[in-house]
Amino acid sequence: MIMVPELVEKYIFLMQTFVEAGDTGLSWPQLQGRWEARYGSSYPRRSFANHRAGVEEVFGIAIVCDRSTNRYRIDRGESAMDKREAVDYLINTFTVNSLLTLGKERLSGRVAVEDVPSGQRWLTVAMQAMLDNAVLRIEYRKYLSAETDVRTIRPYAVKEFAKRWYLVAWSEEAGAFRTYALDRIVALERTGDTFRMPHDFNVDALFRDSYGIYLPEGEKPVLVKLRASERESAYLQDLPLHPSQVMVGPGLFVLRVIPNPGFVMELCKRADRLEVLEPLELRQAVLDALKNAIQLYEH
Repeated sequence: MIMVPELVEKYIFLMQTFVEAGDTGLSWPQLQGRWEARYGSSYPRRSFANHRAGVEEVFGIAIVCDRSTNRYRIDRGESAMDKREAVDYLINTFTVNSLLTLGKERLSGRVAVEDVPSGQRWLTVAMQAMLDNAVLRIEYRKYLSAETDVRTIRPYAVKEFAKRWYLVAWSEEAGAFRTYALDRIVALERTGDTFRMPHDFNVDALFRDSYGIYLPEGEKPVLVKLRASERESAYLQDLPLHPSQVMVGPGLFVLRVIPNPGFVMELCKRADRLEVLEPLELRQAVLDALKNAIQLYEH
């Protein structure tokens, strides 16, 4: 039986192999050759068929066969490209980790990566549970709490934010969606039950009006107007604060988002080069947070 991390790693290898192959794709002998060079074993067609199905279900990426040439490639339709962009970071994370593991001695002292502890233990386990639509029972410890809570959840998606991985799940106790930081999970096990995944679920749509991992709880998004310095403006154009962000003038940006503590914190981090113009309530929230910070240093 293949261990879960090994199976996911093979999915990643398969996707990365076809990404590198480009539009010309790979013939079956070429794919077998690359597989044998990597894993030192033959690659049965049945295993490839299972892996193709897993890649499409977990990552939303279809590996198709061009019958006119009998070559396999990634489906590069518009929707497929959108899905690929959404999982690029996930693919790169696993690929880099795999390369570091394989070439630790040769790459020692030449590669520096930030530690993301939440992805080391539960990420691949959670992804396999998503693939199997398996109901999970987790023991979870919140911040500033010495006690743990037991929750029965349906794992819908994983989401990375600010160097942490989160499990987006339906909590049977709460009767609502919740996010769980993977590094706060103390224990995790399958209940033996399964659930039916809604066909129209989309994690990006769930967080469309939010910032970070805060789920909307009845709040409505507001129009936020920001004024940025010349340098910060360039950064914002490359890495928008939110998918709704639009540049409306030199150094002026607008976006529609639900303000939350995480968003206020992000604005405070950029406060010397990014000013909140509207709404006034958000501007005041940032000002209050900055005043509290100043008081820490004055006293």
